Amino acid sequence: QMCEKFTVCTNSMEMLLHNKLNLPKVTEEDGDFLTFLSFQDKCLRKISSGLYTFQTYLKYVQETFISENQNVESLSYSTEHLARILRHMVINPEEVIVPDAATQESLHTKLKSTKAWTEKITIHLIIRDFTSFMEKTVRAVRYLKNTRSFSV
Repeated sequence: QMCEKFTVCTNSMEMLLHNKLNLPKVTEEDGDFLTFLSFQDKCLRKISSGLYTFQTYLKYVQETFISENQNVESLSYSTEHLARILRHMVINPEEVIVPDAATQESLHTKLKSTKAWTEKITIHLIIRDFTSFMEKTVRAVRYLKNTRSFSV
């Protein structure tokens, strides 16, 4: 929808030049998506922390992409709920990084200071990286569901 509505597409050079966002990612170092049992807790911590971090970015998208406000609000609520569930599955839930209010406010202020002409690109990057993060999260949760006894 972003590409069609705002002509912001993945191959845009302008988009690549302005990608200074520090969005959460799940990488092979985080446990190769739970391939080995010993990495499961580490991967769950990383995923839960990433989902909590995405909350601030999703708040920005919700405030900026007004036409999709309800959808983003629902997405944000579901993301926070999943983050809480996964946090409780971690051996030491305190190790999950949950950004404090000051960190969230600082990031939110930085995002809001984005110039209008890069606003759409920023939204696109957030949604793109969130989608990628969630694809990997789904793979990890499916793997856990098949190897551990839990339900999400």
